[in-house]
Amino acid sequence: MSISILSLLALGFVLGLKHALDADHLAAISTIATERRSLIGSSFIGALWGLGHTVSLLIAGVLVIFLHFEIGERTSKSLELCVGVMLVVLGTNALRKLLRSGRIHMHPHEHDRYWHVHPHLHGKQHDGPHTHHGLKVGARPLVVGMVHGMAGSAALTLLVLATIPSPLVGFFYIVIFGIGSTGGMMIMSTLFALPAKLAVGNRFTRASLVVRALAAVFSLGLGAFVIYDIGFVNHLLI
Repeated sequence: MSISILSLLALGFVLGLKHALDADHLAAISTIATERRSLIGSSFIGALWGLGHTVSLLIAGVLVIFLHFEIGERTSKSLELCVGVMLVVLGTNALRKLLRSGRIHMHPHEHDRYWHVHPHLHGKQHDGPHTHHGLKVGARPLVVGMVHGMAGSAALTLLVLATIPSPLVGFFYIVIFGIGSTGGMMIMSTLFALPAKLAVGNRFTRASLVVRALAAVFSLGLGAFVIYDIGFVNHLLI
């Protein structure tokens, strides 16, 4: 029995690592982590996301496992819709920062009597968060993690209820799952910061800016899709 429980908890850790790789998680955290040059600071962003994510899951676990609270389908969809809105906000904010810093602007050109415009990147200055220690990241990743945790709480707690007979083991499963997802996100957020860390020359600086712009567009696009899919295709808003 103890071996089975240990295997179950080990599976929870592995699934937590995998859970950190969900597209909406990566889209959201990339808009924050790509702003930083410090690898330690970026890994701290992943840790804060994991903390917020785990706290939300534990609260939902207590409500469902111990207090027998039911998370309805409409509530679950509403929480997922909140994730979509959050992704749009994060992506828009990341683009706003790039535009405000003058790093992205539109160049008009004429070819064969036809005018068109295209975005142009500059890499002369750094507008990301700056501290002497590189650890000041604010509350954004914590809040983002909590929203993601709330949106995923229904599926996880239902899985725990369906497969784990002991409430205490189920609670520990959520804890281990949260530790795994925290570790996975710390790794990913550190990788997202690598382009900025390597931005020594102008070429690398522009590559870092391209990564930031792509992260913003990905977050914005995925958020818009989530809103459309849940709000309109699944008729939550209409």
